[in-house]
Amino acid sequence: MGLFDFFSKSKKETLDQGLEKTKQSFFSKIARVLVGKSHVDEEVLDDLEEMLITSDVGVETTLKIIGRIQARVSKDKVMGSDELNRVLREEIIALLEENNSNQNGNLEIEKPTDGNPYVIMVVGVNGVGKTTTIGKLAHQFKASGLKVVLGAADTFRAAAVEQLIIWSKRVDVPIVQQGMGADPASVAFDTLQSAKSQGADVVIIDTAGRLHNKVNLMAELTKIKRVMEKIIPGAPHEILLVLDGSTGQNAFEQAKQFAQATDINALAVTKLDGTAKGGVIIGISDQMKIPVKYIGIGEKMEDLQLFDRKLFVESLFSE
Repeated sequence: MGLFDFFSKSKKETLDQGLEKTKQSFFSKIARVLVGKSHVDEEVLDDLEEMLITSDVGVETTLKIIGRIQARVSKDKVMGSDELNRVLREEIIALLEENNSNQNGNLEIEKPTDGNPYVIMVVGVNGVGKTTTIGKLAHQFKASGLKVVLGAADTFRAAAVEQLIIWSKRVDVPIVQQGMGADPASVAFDTLQSAKSQGADVVIIDTAGRLHNKVNLMAELTKIKRVMEKIIPGAPHEILLVLDGSTGQNAFEQAKQFAQATDINALAVTKLDGTAKGGVIIGISDQMKIPVKYIGIGEKMEDLQLFDRKLFVESLFSE
């Protein structure tokens, strides 16, 4: 069984509720594009382009989608406006598939065969829900019967360490911390040593989220990775970037900056329940070529879900 099989497949009703604001905005905009139209023409495509851009899909990704639809319109000669929904849905799903965004909520990532724990390093700016995401992940890992250890390597802010300690108590998992001002790499070193000695299955390391000096951030993250690899070869196995979906295109800019600082291989997009900007997931996945792995659609522990691209797109297009 894969390490992450414990996540139950997200139910469409729960996803619909969490994406309600995005759904209402997206669907109403599509309806306005098609009102009074019997077939897809240049005017419809121009309106669709504007709709996608204002839905935070992003200019480059929007132009890619419109180009694909234009090719299909040219091939089919005449495409009814009622078919546009289906074609747009198919092209968005295809884009997410090309970028390896999860299809069905069952990630087959195995625990290392050498018996060491699976190590996740979490990055992201302050305020995006990084600590909350770590806490919810730890809860769901533990609920599946896995042994989890947290590492408080965001030592730049005292609040960051304190918040993670609160989450460790709430979820009832051990934490390794040295307080504010400690060397982040030293915390990561101690965390992995402790996790190995405890026979842990998963380690989640929090890191500092400041972006005012990318050179220092890059050096710090590189040092943390280098230290961890000395303890567990191949660690970290996952570098998870947490983004606030409610910031729209600003989330995309953050993703670009962090991608320059470290080798991100997974994304978590949070706070989707409080925004109409959920379309940013499509653009970020397409432009960054990094799979969206988790989405946050509410306050409950279970409201951090594995991203299911088909259910996500179906939800966007449902009334």
